[in-house]
Amino acid sequence: MLNHPRQEAMLAAVRELGTASVEALAERFGVTLQTVRRDVKLLADAGLVARFHGGVRLPSSTTENIAYRQRQALHDEGKQRIARAIAAQVPDGCSLILNIGTTTEAIARELVGRRGLRVITNNLNVAAILSDNPDCEVIVAGGVVRHRDRGIVGEATVEFIGQFRVDIGLIGISGIEADGTLRDYDYREVKVAQAIIRASRQVWLAADHSKFNRPAMVEVGRLDQVDQLFTDAPPPPPFEALLAEADVQCTVAGDNP
Repeated sequence: MLNHPRQEAMLAAVRELGTASVEALAERFGVTLQTVRRDVKLLADAGLVARFHGGVRLPSSTTENIAYRQRQALHDEGKQRIARAIAAQVPDGCSLILNIGTTTEAIARELVGRRGLRVITNNLNVAAILSDNPDCEVIVAGGVVRHRDRGIVGEATVEFIGQFRVDIGLIGISGIEADGTLRDYDYREVKVAQAIIRASRQVWLAADHSKFNRPAMVEVGRLDQVDQLFTDAPPPPPFEALLAEADVQCTVAGDNP
């Protein structure tokens, strides 16, 4: 049981945002940093949130991602804004690789009306979305299909993607940790993401605000391997400094359609 309505409201705010800094919570609730830290400790002791340096996030496993159907609805508006921002910068007539994830599926929906794209993907949902566009050539990687999300993984997938060199690799991610590492849960999926990074002249990372400070077990790469980051809210500390140090261009997608 929580002792104060503010703690209930703070828990609701963290659930809404996914992650939040101590400073942001203090400003939101009009209390001191000390009060926020005390409330956060109580919530963490109850197992309702997890603390990290300078902030708080929803508790999550480092070994298993949220179920695909839950991820489809999670932060949907933010993913749509990210998808629109990315689509606005993808030129007609370019080559792309899109990987597994609900954010890349949102990006695919925004690209349906584009002309002259050649898209390689290991995501059957992305392939189905873009195949509705007769002016888009879709190339599907071979490999093992995961039944839970129709992603294609395995050594055959890695070898297939290694044949290409595309203009833009568009990847989603499960977590970005405070040391600048990009992380995911399935080592087979990670191997494919690493192959996409190697096969891309530019790497664009799509990550909604909940991915910052979210732990996951397997390292995909580091921020300095990314050219552009697209997100739906300003990154919390220390990510602004990390992005600047890695020379990553950050686009915060706005609310405009």
